[in-house]
Amino acid sequence: MTLSKIKQLAALGIHQPKEVFCQLDRNALIGHAIQKGEASLAENGALNILTGKFTGRSPKDRYLVKDEITENRVFWNEVNQAITPDAFKKLYDLTTEYLSAKELFVRDCQVVSSDDLSKHLLVVSTKATQDLFASNMFIETNGIEYTEVDWTVLVASDLQVPNFQELGLNAPNCVVIDFSRCVVLVIGTGYTGEIKKSIFSILNFILPVQDGVLSMHCSANVGKDGDTALFFGLSGTGKTTLSADVNRNLVGDDEHGWSDNGVFNFEGGCYAKCLGLNPQQEPEICGAIKSGSLLENIKFHEGTAVPNFEDASITENMRVSYPLSYISSYKDVKLVDAPNNIFFLSADAFGVLPPISKLTIEQAMYYFINGYTAKVAGTEMGVSKPTATFSACFGQAFMPLHPMEYAELLRDRLKKNPDTKVWLVNTGWIGGPYGVGRRIKLAYTRSLIQAALSGELEEYPMEVHPIFNLKYPTFCQEVPEQILGAKQLWGNDDAYDEQAMALKSLFENNFKKYQDTYFTTV
Repeated sequence: MTLSKIKQLAALGIHQPKEVFCQLDRNALIGHAIQKGEASLAENGALNILTGKFTGRSPKDRYLVKDEITENRVFWNEVNQAITPDAFKKLYDLTTEYLSAKELFVRDCQVVSSDDLSKHLLVVSTKATQDLFASNMFIETNGIEYTEVDWTVLVASDLQVPNFQELGLNAPNCVVIDFSRCVVLVIGTGYTGEIKKSIFSILNFILPVQDGVLSMHCSANVGKDGDTALFFGLSGTGKTTLSADVNRNLVGDDEHGWSDNGVFNFEGGCYAKCLGLNPQQEPEICGAIKSGSLLENIKFHEGTAVPNFEDASITENMRVSYPLSYISSYKDVKLVDAPNNIFFLSADAFGVLPPISKLTIEQAMYYFINGYTAKVAGTEMGVSKPTATFSACFGQAFMPLHPMEYAELLRDRLKKNPDTKVWLVNTGWIGGPYGVGRRIKLAYTRSLIQAALSGELEEYPMEVHPIFNLKYPTFCQEVPEQILGAKQLWGNDDAYDEQAMALKSLFENNFKKYQDTYFTTV
């Protein structure tokens, strides 16, 4: 450890830790993790960890410090919960005292690939596997040590807050973001996704406010001719699977920004769901699971070290993190052109949305605000089966600003780029609701998206849905015609119409909630 790092830790209040490991490479981190019993080694060379009680994010335990920076800008609600600066100070002192007595792993890294908007991070954790996660998910610095950083993340996953009720917390674990100190505290949870998503939340505040950037919970890829596609959707709706296309170059897996200059990635890695993973349907992801990858909460086949992606007995939210360079189709660029096509992925648990529909700008804002999908089992604590839900901007849990602010940025971007096409894609159920119908085949979704990307889909005949007013194709090669309108497979027109009207009513009520709150606050 360099003298500058000792001083940097001391300035944070971390004094004389047992030992500090800085910028270890993946092989060294693997060795530490195995030696300390943090992880087991899979046959393919990947590490596998168990994250303990928390196998998903805990949204009820995420807080933002309410101060002069955030008080009048954050959309305070059940997701963006407030905590006082005094309570944060006590949590901060508790965390730094705890870290001072531990062996630490320290990593300098970067978020945001666009040079003019990039942010330098310092991640301090007590586990080699958490450091490996940071190395995989954030942008590497090629050995550069930062003497000054934009944000610091302190991870104390084994610490419990003793007097949490007095500090206004719901539990002895928490994730707390302070925009004045530029510090994140991750306390009492071993789920590494909290590290990644806390930084995403930060970028969703500072980039739109300071730079006019539309921050987006989406994946991105580019075609051979340089056309850009964005895929919005919550976990489990297909962002990672559909964007990791062997015929296109992957730009990023989950988090991007759209500025006047184009689209850029926030991250340096992928954090993919693994339930049911198989090399036939998802060859790119399977090929990326190797030495340096970090598997989470996955059981091995009995008597072997082979990961069993069908065994969900620990959680359905089994994950793997790996650097983008592990994807063979990854395109290492800092910036790509504005999108030609945008896909909103919704796993429709009602089973009434067409498999694909083309949206106007007004409809794009409407469905962006609603962010409808089925919340997939295991992604969050307490969710055991798919449930119809609305998540504003397809990422409400990570959006500190009012959803209308992001929707207006989207509208402005679409008006500046009139050739950009927006599609609503149902990756969920057809032929009936969840429990009655069936999930649409991935092959059909891929064919529809490919037809949209090539421009063929617009050449096919289209109809307007009588209830949702959505324009959808009635033909697409390699897709059965009877599924395109959504209604035909039900076999009961009245039952379909009743379900469709019920979902439309939910859309309208949800949108009105945000519309009303926005105009009362601006």
